[in-house]
Amino acid sequence: MEGYRGKIIRVNLTKLSCSVENLDPEVAKKYIGGRGFGIKVLLDEVDPQVDPLSPENKIIIASGPLVGAKVLCASRYMVVTKSPLNNGIAHSNSGGQWSAELKFAGYDAIIIEGKAEKPVYLYIEGDKIQLLDAADIWGKVSSETTDYLTQKHGGCKVLNIGPAGEKLSKMASVINDKHRAAGRCGTGAVMGSKNLKAIAVKAVSRKLPVADEEALDKIYKELLPFIRKDGVSYTNNGTLGIFNLINENGVFPTHNYQNVICDEADKIDSRALNEHFLVKKEACFRCPLACGRVSKVGDNVYAAPEYEAVWAFGPNCGVNDLGPTIVASHLCNEYGLDIISTGATIAAAMELYQRGFIKDEEVNGPALVWGNKEAVTGWVELIGKREGLGDKMANGSYELCESYGAPDYSMTVKKLEMPAYDARGLQGQGLSYATANRGGCHVTGNVIVREIMSTIQGGVSRTSTENKEEWVISGQDKKAAVDSLGLCGFGAKSLTTEKLVDMYNAATGLGITVEELLEAGTRIYNAERLFSVRSAGYSSKDDRLPKRLLEEPIKRGPSTGQYNRLPEMLPKYYAARGWDQNGVPTAAKIKELGIE
Repeated sequence: MEGYRGKIIRVNLTKLSCSVENLDPEVAKKYIGGRGFGIKVLLDEVDPQVDPLSPENKIIIASGPLVGAKVLCASRYMVVTKSPLNNGIAHSNSGGQWSAELKFAGYDAIIIEGKAEKPVYLYIEGDKIQLLDAADIWGKVSSETTDYLTQKHGGCKVLNIGPAGEKLSKMASVINDKHRAAGRCGTGAVMGSKNLKAIAVKAVSRKLPVADEEALDKIYKELLPFIRKDGVSYTNNGTLGIFNLINENGVFPTHNYQNVICDEADKIDSRALNEHFLVKKEACFRCPLACGRVSKVGDNVYAAPEYEAVWAFGPNCGVNDLGPTIVASHLCNEYGLDIISTGATIAAAMELYQRGFIKDEEVNGPALVWGNKEAVTGWVELIGKREGLGDKMANGSYELCESYGAPDYSMTVKKLEMPAYDARGLQGQGLSYATANRGGCHVTGNVIVREIMSTIQGGVSRTSTENKEEWVISGQDKKAAVDSLGLCGFGAKSLTTEKLVDMYNAATGLGITVEELLEAGTRIYNAERLFSVRSAGYSSKDDRLPKRLLEEPIKRGPSTGQYNRLPEMLPKYYAARGWDQNGVPTAAKIKELGIE
């Protein structure tokens, strides 16, 4: 199978055994790879009622068919499992170099099941697949783990969990290449529950067989100048380049979504980062954009920050200083914590303190007051170590707020923290948050920039609900396909579906049509929903936004008076999806999509 390696590693940690299986070509065609392969395995092999942190849960780590080929921005892998955060589907995406190394080592995916008695790590180098003792790296942070394994195995690429995953924090992420993160949904806790510290992979050949190398090369040369031009903002400003657009439209949440505008934007925008902190830019495998940033704070250099980190540890906590946000982002990578959820949980704790729920005697770290720079770094460490109140915060803002009888101060959907876009002034994005299979996620069906640009250009306004169900569904289904191909969402955002099909066919020779790729995306999204219906009872009652976004209108700026009108959009979304009025895929829809 060109493009694919055609091989899957199955690891049984209970038995300490590893075996290799063949990838079913029909599964590849229907579910593509990556995210699609993950949900297919989960539906087929995992009891939906299983405890997410039990040996019976499984983790699927899967690359995509375009990764390793001569395809721009093809660097991603997916971690798919049952989420310890909300019992539904967990799928988390990361870039860097690790995914390509897995393909070059000879494999498309890894299925992990069971639980080891003692900490172990997995080493993969062609036919050499070994489970080895992890006693020397258990308890180590990401950089220490990576350095140890790289030195021991001579230039391998490392995926690992940090202390947060070992301690089963429901915000724990999976880290690769020291600072790239499959960050969301608590996937690191599932890996930690299995006593699996790391997966080190080493290439045996850096040439991936493809069906039509000449066609793939032609597409590469055609797209390179286009992607560079279209993504110039990422190159010049990183992901932080979007900040001013969001802030100027009055949809940049601050102080745990109590406000929507940062009044000191010039202190934390991309210009401030470039002028005062930036050391160099950094790219993932085969990426011409290099949106990653390496920054210097004092005498220390860190691979940070991204836009979400600047928001989460910055204005969302009342801090308008890039320095602490960079350090906090670095600490999240070291401890293996989801940057969005960790920053949002600290902000929720600050609001709980503001409103008198958290008492002074409970605060075993820096004061939980808005604007305290020491708090954003200090509490990341306490959460990572699960010490004192940090232990309570380590399972996310929903459990924290619920423990004080105040769940409305958790800015979450399905217990997953929302990121840096206020859906009161972005109607479609509110619908996207509410219906995202994994919870409060912006990349699952991102319509943020589309809504803002349509407003600026005189099209359908960001404050209108008109046709937003169609926008969201098309975004969700295309992103499911993009994640399964192994492409970065930034690089693929402007590519037509026709071009995605051309690349896939040139790499694999499978000859699928545009309609088949789009149907695969729809199939994957519905399969995820079906799993979560069975595992967590998901229905319309869960497709909800925080009360603040539905009942507290924005009080200042360009979005004054706006609140999200989700009840207007949700029934239209279900109807367009072919789901029943409770948000459950119908038997007819399941049969139509061929979901076994």
